[in-house]
Amino acid sequence: MVFVPPTAEDLGLYLGLGEVQGERADLLIEQAVALAESVVKPLPDQATAVVLSVAGRAYVNPQQVTYETIGPQSVQRPAGSGGLYLTKADKAALKSLAGRGGAFTVDPTPEDATPSPTWPVGTSLLPGEAYEPGWGH
Repeated sequence: MVFVPPTAEDLGLYLGLGEVQGERADLLIEQAVALAESVVKPLPDQATAVVLSVAGRAYVNPQQVTYETIGPQSVQRPAGSGGLYLTKADKAALKSLAGRGGAFTVDPTPEDATPSPTWPVGTSLLPGEAYEPGWGH
């Protein structure tokens, strides 16, 4: 299947907001897709969750404010809780969704390899004669 980017309405639903600024939400979704494609291209169709997470962070806290006081109320947010960026978890999720990641094995043996020895074997030796020095025998 082909990845279909989420809509501004999807972002509003994800954030639990009744209304969102459509053009702003579309821009953030477009930029979140571009960031995600810097890790995995083409994006798998399940990448919507990562795209919404990235766009949602930027939508609710575009300036990456960590501490804000308005009148008698103050709010402290964790560092790095806003702006448009991919976290390590976002990158790992994208790679996993695309089928990348995890353990793998690389066999360096050539396909035409045979089990016969490749070192020089003295064919002129008679039973009981010693091998040349340096061959470990």
